[in-house]
Amino acid sequence: MPPKAAKGKEAPAERPILGRFSSHLKIGIVGLPNVGKSTLFNTLTKLAIPAMNFPFCTIEPNEARVYVPDERFDWLCQLFKPKSEVAAFLEINDIAGLVRGANEGQGLGNAFLSHIRAVDGIFHVLRAFDDPEVTHVEDSVDPVRDLEIISQELRLKDIEFMEKKIDDCEKVLKRSNAKEAKMELECCQKVYDWLKQEKDVRLGDWKTAEIEILNTFQLLSAKPVVYLINMTEKDYQRKKNKWLAKIHAWVQEHGGGVLIPFSGVLEQKLADMPADEAAVYCKENDLVSALPKIIKTGFAAINLIYFFTAGPDEVKCWQIRKQSKAPQAAGAIHTDFERGFICAEVMKFDDLKELGSESAVKAAGKYKQEGKNYVVQDGDIIFFKFNVTASGKK
Repeated sequence: MPPKAAKGKEAPAERPILGRFSSHLKIGIVGLPNVGKSTLFNTLTKLAIPAMNFPFCTIEPNEARVYVPDERFDWLCQLFKPKSEVAAFLEINDIAGLVRGANEGQGLGNAFLSHIRAVDGIFHVLRAFDDPEVTHVEDSVDPVRDLEIISQELRLKDIEFMEKKIDDCEKVLKRSNAKEAKMELECCQKVYDWLKQEKDVRLGDWKTAEIEILNTFQLLSAKPVVYLINMTEKDYQRKKNKWLAKIHAWVQEHGGGVLIPFSGVLEQKLADMPADEAAVYCKENDLVSALPKIIKTGFAAINLIYFFTAGPDEVKCWQIRKQSKAPQAAGAIHTDFERGFICAEVMKFDDLKELGSESAVKAAGKYKQEGKNYVVQDGDIIFFKFNVTASGKK
């Protein structure tokens, strides 16, 4: 469960976020068949995952971890020159293509939808290029239509899920008029009515108690979405494509979201080149790989942040869920740290970079000692003090 609001004079905690409160979160690559999902996965992970020209090449979801690029981490490594360097990572699942009717089992749809339920966010890949040699399951390229298809399939599966939950809640209420069961039924009915209006759950204005119930369901349309628009190298280079404005308009009409254009062909080409040749190619053609932006945006989309521990032995990123308090962050290092939490000594990265050393940060009065109600911020540099007397550790 997310941390509760602090009492007294302290500011209340933020409202809970939709999704699992965990540091072990992952994002799935979703879309119709042959839009470039596996090609994107291959270039992101540099793994040889099949990406062939026919639907359902990917049956079981492939999984990989990719490092999150961060100049702050690089700077800390240069400063401390540690024996060990451990960057943050994003866990990505390559999920097979969905088709129209997936919620009814078309195209192995039920299995694929269950794979989406297992992730915490979605990279929705859209094909915005024509190529007669690459088939399209809908016979023509129309990413706006594809958006409608995928969004509808996820909502329909959620509606089916909520119908069963409402039925279950009504049965429980017949046996016992418990307050919790009544509250859950009211929430389920509200969510069901929302979905029937063709609205995604993530766009609703839910109360805190409702969010806590929703987070036990892991609804498909509750997951954050990043839209990735796969274009030709030429369109990506000139930053123009006939579908971009239409996709943008659709996304804005449906609650907004982040759009990132990329070129799967370009990214594959760069991945196949030696690093120095890829850098020269990008410079000569005024190109920049979209992969770092995709990774960082996906990491933030599923509400992950990380704090640093830094010293001559190790510089490490510890990823945690946004809104985590200091003891929970300490628990990411070791359960004893959370159990015996005393305090967190915190430096802001910007202060360390500006002043140059921990001693200078302390001299400037910017080295803070925070208690158990401190909400850890992205990029904090933390040293935890703890005492677990039962095990004799300090």
